[in-house]
Amino acid sequence: MNRYSTLCDDFYINMNLSTEMELPTNRETILHYFERVQKNYPSMRNFYCRDRGDFVLEEDKDRGDYRWATIESRRVCSGQVNPESLEDAMQQHQLVLELAPYMLSVSPLDCEALDLLFGFDFSYRGNHNQVVNEALGVSPAIEWLAEIPGATIINHEPSLTIALDENCRTQCRVSVETRTSAYQIRTGDFAEEQLSVYITARQYGSLGPDSSFKTVLDNLLQVCQDMLDSHAVDHVIQPIKRTIELKRSL
Repeated sequence: MNRYSTLCDDFYINMNLSTEMELPTNRETILHYFERVQKNYPSMRNFYCRDRGDFVLEEDKDRGDYRWATIESRRVCSGQVNPESLEDAMQQHQLVLELAPYMLSVSPLDCEALDLLFGFDFSYRGNHNQVVNEALGVSPAIEWLAEIPGATIINHEPSLTIALDENCRTQCRVSVETRTSAYQIRTGDFAEEQLSVYITARQYGSLGPDSSFKTVLDNLLQVCQDMLDSHAVDHVIQPIKRTIELKRSL
């Protein structure tokens, strides 16, 4: 098991390649691409088309750990939930980026953005926003808002994006997504849903002649790991994990 899986209920690594131009949609191209992916991962047997026209190939989700890949109108995506190792997930993403240029006609010039996302999900039945507030607090400039007598926090999703170069082409975002509605808070009827923490590294723009999708993805992986190991694990993920565990024990 990879070293991040113990920090949450579900851990996943997703890769998204966004293009400037529309991707091909003809039957032969789509099937040939997914057949090539399946050749490396034979257990990816579930193929279907979503209502909005996205094509999906995935493993059985009920096993708890699974791979998936999609082709959207302007995105090629790949993901693995609860991977055995980081290397295993990254090999899948590398395969997708190797196939995209010659099977989907995706040129490095056509790259709008390349994303790598590390996701951490926590299953919790209760007010997610209150958990985030207790675990992470709020900015001192607005913390008075939560202290108004009778006030109830109904939305608290901190997010911060930073640029890592002077051109702002390489960026990293740390964000929290809650899934508690005002209706649930009002009625006290909470469903067990996922509170998520995302660490996303993104490279914007076309790739130069001295670069490649592999080189960019390797750099994004380093950005995500540095952000996690230096800051996010200790200051975001662990506090949320501890707060949920404390509330479950009450």
